[in-house]
Amino acid sequence: TSYLRSALWVDPIISIVLVLAIAPVLRVLDAWLEWRFLGLGISGVRSLYQTVITFSLSFLVFTFSSMLVAIQVAGGQLTPRIIATTLLRDNVVRYSVALFVFTLIFAIIALDRLETVVHDIVAFVTAVLGIACMATFLFLIDYAARLLRPVSILARVGDEGLAVIDAVYPRAAGDTPDLATVHPALPDSPRRMVHHAGPSEIVVAIDLATLMRRVRRSGGVIEFVPQVGDFVATDEPLFALHGDAVSLDDDALRATVAFSRERTMEQDPLFAFRILADVGLKALSPAINDPTTAVLAIDQIHRLLRVVGKRRLRGEAVRDAAGHPRVILRTPNWEDFVLLSCTEIRSYGAGNVEVARRLRMMFDNLIASLPAYRHQALDEERRRLERMLDALYVVPEDLALARLPDSQGLGGSSGSISTAG
Repeated sequence: TSYLRSALWVDPIISIVLVLAIAPVLRVLDAWLEWRFLGLGISGVRSLYQTVITFSLSFLVFTFSSMLVAIQVAGGQLTPRIIATTLLRDNVVRYSVALFVFTLIFAIIALDRLETVVHDIVAFVTAVLGIACMATFLFLIDYAARLLRPVSILARVGDEGLAVIDAVYPRAAGDTPDLATVHPALPDSPRRMVHHAGPSEIVVAIDLATLMRRVRRSGGVIEFVPQVGDFVATDEPLFALHGDAVSLDDDALRATVAFSRERTMEQDPLFAFRILADVGLKALSPAINDPTTAVLAIDQIHRLLRVVGKRRLRGEAVRDAAGHPRVILRTPNWEDFVLLSCTEIRSYGAGNVEVARRLRMMFDNLIASLPAYRHQALDEERRRLERMLDALYVVPEDLALARLPDSQGLGGSSGSISTAG
C-alpha cells in the first residue's frame, strides 16, 4: 500500500483503463442521440484531435522532466527522505499526470476512429479535456513552485507526523506518567525464536490485529524483537514465543510483518521527527548555511513534541480484552522523541544565535505547557544547551542575546512564554 501511494505509474494506468472503457460508450451514445451542435467537419475535428494530442503530450513530457529536476534539487537541499514520503505522494501531481495521459489516449483513439462521420460528443469531450489540460498545467506550475518551498515541505511532513501520532498514540495523557516500558511476567518455558527469513530490510509495519488473534487463540505471549523502523538482517530474531505460543506457525507470524528498503510513516512516528531533524541539519551545514530553514524545521518539531507530550505513550505489553499481556511490542517513549528532536540540531546549531534562541523558546514553551512528568528530559536538554552556549560565545553580549527565547529565532522577542494550546 505504501509503495502504491508513492508510485507515479498507478494513476496513469488507471486513466488508460478508464479511456478504454469510456470511449466506446461515448461513440454509442453519440450514434444514438445524433447530436450535431459543434458544426465541425472532418478536417476541423481532425485538427482538433491532433492539437490536443500535441499539447497533452508536451505537458506530460514537461511535467515528468521538470519533476525529476525538482525532486533532485529538493532532495539535495532538504533531505532525500522527502521524495517517497512527500513529493511522490502528492495527489495534485499524480492526478495531473493522470489527466494528461487520459486526454492523450482519448484523443488518439478518437483520431483513429475518425472516418466519414463526426462524433460531436466525442469531439466535445476532447475539446473539454484539452482545455482542462491547459488549465491544469498552468495551475501545476504554480502549485509545484509553492510545494517545493521548505516551509511547505516541512508543514506537510508535520501534518503526516500528526496523523501517525494519532494512530499510534490515540489516548490523551493523564496526570500520571506513562506505563513503565518493562516486560510483564513471561512464562518460564518453553521459549522459541522465529528468525527473519526474507531479505535484509527495514520493518515498516506490523499487523497487530492479526498477531493478537493468533496469539490469543494459542494462549501464549509473543515478543516482537525489533521495533518499527529497525533494520533487520536475514536470520536475525524476529519473534520470541513464550508459553503456548510456541505452537504457532513461523510463516504465519512472518506474514504479519511488512518490510521495505526505506522507512515509511505508517506506523513509525519517529520517522517524521527524523525527516524534520535531517532538514534542519542539512540547512545548518556549511555548504548551505540556511539557519532560517533550520528554524522552520524546529517549528514543526515543536509542534509535534507538544502533541506527543500530551498523549499517553503506551507500555510494551499489548493486552487482550481480559487484560492478559499477549504481544510485547516496543514503541518510542518520550525520551526517544526528545533526544532525536534536539540532540543533533543543538550540537550543530547552538553556535547560531537564531537557532539557539528558537531552541530555548521551544524548551521553555514545552516545559510550561506539558505535564510535569515530561519536564525532566526537556530540562536536561535545556541545561545542555546552556553549557554549549557558555562554551561557544566568548562575548558576553552575544551570550546574553543567544540565551533569550524567541519563537522567530531573531525576531521581536519579548521573553514571554505562551502556554496556550
